[in-house]
Amino acid sequence: MRSWSAPNFPKLPGESVPLRLYDTSAKQVRQTDPGPTARMYVCGITPYDATHLGHANTYLAFDLVGRQWRDAGHEVHYTQNATDVDDPLLERAEQTGVDWQELAEREIELFRGDMEALRIMPPREYVAVTETIDQVADLIGRLEAKGVTYVLDGDVYFSVADAPKFGQVSGYDEQQMAALFAERGGDPGRAGKRHPLDWLLWRAERPGEPAWDSRLGRGRPGWHIECTTIALANLGAGFDVAGGGSDLTFPHHECGASEGHAVTGEWPFAKFYTHAGMVGLEGEKMSKSKGNLVFVSRLRQEHDPMAVRLVLLAHHYRTDWEYTPAMLAEAERRLARWRSAVALPAGPSADELLARVRERLADDLDAPAALAAIDAWAEDALAGGGSDSAAPALVKDLTDALLGVAL
Repeated sequence: MRSWSAPNFPKLPGESVPLRLYDTSAKQVRQTDPGPTARMYVCGITPYDATHLGHANTYLAFDLVGRQWRDAGHEVHYTQNATDVDDPLLERAEQTGVDWQELAEREIELFRGDMEALRIMPPREYVAVTETIDQVADLIGRLEAKGVTYVLDGDVYFSVADAPKFGQVSGYDEQQMAALFAERGGDPGRAGKRHPLDWLLWRAERPGEPAWDSRLGRGRPGWHIECTTIALANLGAGFDVAGGGSDLTFPHHECGASEGHAVTGEWPFAKFYTHAGMVGLEGEKMSKSKGNLVFVSRLRQEHDPMAVRLVLLAHHYRTDWEYTPAMLAEAERRLARWRSAVALPAGPSADELLARVRERLADDLDAPAALAAIDAWAEDALAGGGSDSAAPALVKDLTDALLGVAL
């Protein structure tokens, strides 16, 4: 499947700072240590509605990860999926009377446009689940050969009793897992399952649902297994970062990690499990099911996309926060100040600013502190301070490369 166009990435002078990230499974900030090629997988959208600020918050967080690695001289191998066949998509298609494939294609194209407008670095592989049916079935076959699956009325389940590392990504106890499993797409109460937390790998064909021929019979992938399949096929086990919103910690990343461990024997499946916070509106998490969405496509029709990006950057990626229109107004004022400052013929030296921004972003992506440092430089420049004629261009390049903000 086609990705989207990559923005420019200016080369910056001086030395970068090694990136430290919070690892959910370790419950601490640790230093990333990628090889010459840093490998990252970020779970993509289920395309049954337009990109909202919660999505954008997640993809911007991992865009910053990739930018810090690129600044350090690493090649970045980034893979993302689109879950273009899943229950919520099929339900929305039926509700609206639109063909499910047409709905998915429309929303994926809108997502591409939103990501390009926000200057999110594109994945090397942008993979639709419907492109991987045979690969998914083959991986499930490998899991069957390991003895960790069973069949229930034609459906294939992963047996949680055969997942010795299960729970190590989230750190949740069984009571927490049970509640979240039911809330987030699991089927703990299904009769005949060996354990309530066993998860569906392959869903046998149901009347009126899309299905594909496979070695497992006609059906389609369950949740979790498709991301494991795509990550293994493109990145291999032991890749550097698996990312997504915090609501993917369990069950999605937990189940995927155990699938990867079972099939490869390697642990951890990803070196880091890193999660972005949730964005709220009017007191509740922004989500399609609640309908309390602020769509990126609508915001960028009326506002500079760089102001939208600054709204997101003003919050630490791991925090939960609530959007208000006042945030966008403040972001527009900030953007105008920065653009006025870099348009000056000279300003205060930006060498220390570059070092400060690198330092703050390397410390678990502290973007708010990076913004504050640039604010201070811009204030000095607009007040007439400094005579460094190279400084405005350097500030323009560093905001572009490290923060993705084009001035």
